[in-house]
Amino acid sequence: MIFGDLFRSLNSGGGAFGASIDYSGMPFPVPKLALNAKEGKVPEILSEDEKIYYNLATFAGGCFWGLELAYQRVPGVEFTAAGYTQGMETYPNYEQVCAGATRHTEAVIVLYNPEECTYESLLDVFFERVDPTTVNGQGSDRGTQYRTGVYYHSKEQEQIVRERFVEEQKKYKRSIETECKIAMPFWPAEAYHQQYLAKGGRFQSPQSAEKGCADEIRCYG
Repeated sequence: MIFGDLFRSLNSGGGAFGASIDYSGMPFPVPKLALNAKEGKVPEILSEDEKIYYNLATFAGGCFWGLELAYQRVPGVEFTAAGYTQGMETYPNYEQVCAGATRHTEAVIVLYNPEECTYESLLDVFFERVDPTTVNGQGSDRGTQYRTGVYYHSKEQEQIVRERFVEEQKKYKRSIETECKIAMPFWPAEAYHQQYLAKGGRFQSPQSAEKGCADEIRCYG
């Protein structure tokens, strides 16, 4: 069930600078995601206990804090993680990614139950939140680490998202700049980035991650 085995060759070096992230004490799905990244794998599904399996989907929509909270609120989404993807460097950390040293983009990986949540509905959330015509940024955030993208984990996802991009382009005069590519290894971000806004954000004011919540997301807390 591995769609990204061709990326095993990426796992050949260390971070350009800064310390590697310690994933060992973080809750599921972070350690398993990190292990897959270290092995150069991009799975289509993932399980905590080898009994219940969830489909995976990866999205980059500028700063990952607000995007993650948006997906936390979606019924059928069981787990999310903030992290870094689509870069060639292994073991990236926030310092490296923000410096543009690794070519990764900030992203959110979503573990969802396909019987309760469709891939199409996840795309709805994505396109409702981003301006896909913006190059290397969203809002006031600028840089290659804030570029937007939909990164597919399977042939089925690829077909759905490519058809969706055609439909979305009809809404804009400018060309869509959002990446539509095969998912590369996903490296979870540091612990403090995980569910950042639900935990309180920079102002220690938690925002609701309740399913179906429609409260405005304060992107920085």
